[in-house]
Amino acid sequence: MHDDPTRPADPAQDAAAGAAGGTPVSRRTFLHRTGAGAALLAGGVLAGGTAAAAPPVRRAAAGIAPADLDPLALLKKMLAFDTQNHGEGGITRPHAEMLKAVWESANVPAEIIPTPKQDNVHLIARVKGTTSAAPLLLLGHSDVVPVERAKWSVDPFAGVVKDGEIYGRGALDMKGANAAFVAGLLRHLNEGGKFERDIIVLTDCDEEAGPHGSRWLAENHWDKINAGMVLTEGGWFLAQKDRTTPMLITVTRQDKVYFNLDLVADGTATHSSKPNPDSAIAKLSRAVTELDTWLAPVTLTPVTREYFTALAKATGDTAFRRAIELMLSARSQPARERAAALVVKRSDYPWLHRALLRTTHAFVIEDAGYKENVIPSSATLRVNCRGVPGGQRPRDFLAGVRERLKGRDVTVKLVGNPGETEEAALKRLDETFARPPSGIDSPLYTAIGDAAAKTYPGAVFAPALFEAGTSLYPWTSRGVPGYGVYPYVLDNDQLIGMHGNDERIAVEALKQGTEFMYRLFARFRA
Repeated sequence: MHDDPTRPADPAQDAAAGAAGGTPVSRRTFLHRTGAGAALLAGGVLAGGTAAAAPPVRRAAAGIAPADLDPLALLKKMLAFDTQNHGEGGITRPHAEMLKAVWESANVPAEIIPTPKQDNVHLIARVKGTTSAAPLLLLGHSDVVPVERAKWSVDPFAGVVKDGEIYGRGALDMKGANAAFVAGLLRHLNEGGKFERDIIVLTDCDEEAGPHGSRWLAENHWDKINAGMVLTEGGWFLAQKDRTTPMLITVTRQDKVYFNLDLVADGTATHSSKPNPDSAIAKLSRAVTELDTWLAPVTLTPVTREYFTALAKATGDTAFRRAIELMLSARSQPARERAAALVVKRSDYPWLHRALLRTTHAFVIEDAGYKENVIPSSATLRVNCRGVPGGQRPRDFLAGVRERLKGRDVTVKLVGNPGETEEAALKRLDETFARPPSGIDSPLYTAIGDAAAKTYPGAVFAPALFEAGTSLYPWTSRGVPGYGVYPYVLDNDQLIGMHGNDERIAVEALKQGTEFMYRLFARFRA
């Protein structure tokens, strides 16, 4: 999960474009342009590891292999493929070939769609239905974010099971979800089941950044992915304080609005033996300190109000419930802010709930200097921001950041697409901000709720806002409803592992999540 394909140009692409124009080249861009990035993709050398051995691809066989019906075994297969995406697309063909063989063994036709980047491919499988009803599309990305291999306690591409959890890059985001999606569907096919509509399973590339993701696929092969409803990553299945009992099962129907800011400081370049009073790096550091603990205002929308109302009903923590009720009933912004702070303090998922309440800003890439005996003339920091649709507009957040840094001698730039003016970028973000959430009257939404009630009978089910972004834009921009679930119960430590070190999910939660998916697909049996 990274990220809305409507976002401005990818940071790596921005850096490359800047380098072409004579501006300083970031370390990451330098590594890519000198071929070191390719070495990392091939073998994890720069991350301190060796190349993950690609498992042999099993060709079409007579019937579905038991290992493919077992979500844990299937996930181990997926994790063994190093599909790291460093910002310009990953190597996904070997992973796609493995899954193509899985589909063919189930007599499901599957097609690999090449992109202009070698070995960066999409895979489309299509289970034929018995009627012409609009297809259901399952969207799961095959690429994963890079690893800091030295900081993992296990090999991130070995699918290690330890203390009841399976570790690996993508175990949560989102090869684990893919394994549950595929295994649940294969179970129906193994039973000889037929569906009343086509089910398209798209395993896409470049979701974690790059130019050839779902948007590119839609522009070039829309006929292959045209569907009436889409399910992808998103909604969280949260646990009670014991970290295992299902508490709240959510399906996301809207993503936050993705945009980037650059903080730029200029100073005097000189020899490092003579430190100067207008250091660009020091100016930038003071600006970061100013923004570090600052929080954008709390905004509650119909979508987030419904979520927090369900959370209050679901929790077994009386103090947490009262804090939520205070926040929802607050009549003034100061009262709402105080109650929201208490909600975050009481929550077992504090980072998640803080993110759902406001526009967030995260410091993600810093670029300054190129030689140890030179004080650089400029320093830049990329700030990744996520706005709440229907809450604070991105243009108002930008104005707030500029006001906050007034007098700091730092320029705040909105990062737009190449050649796009700031006002044009703001208008584009205004349109994304105003796009309504997917409706809750579709057969897919009904199937998700029914599966939740049967699989997690003691938990509360609710729609929600996704604090991150997905690849749903090609469908939702056409009015096709799109939803998201990660179909396994997570505790906060596992949730934080997304895009981090020692990413993992519980084995039993994966099995239960696969049962959830099996029941969801049952609603579409002919």
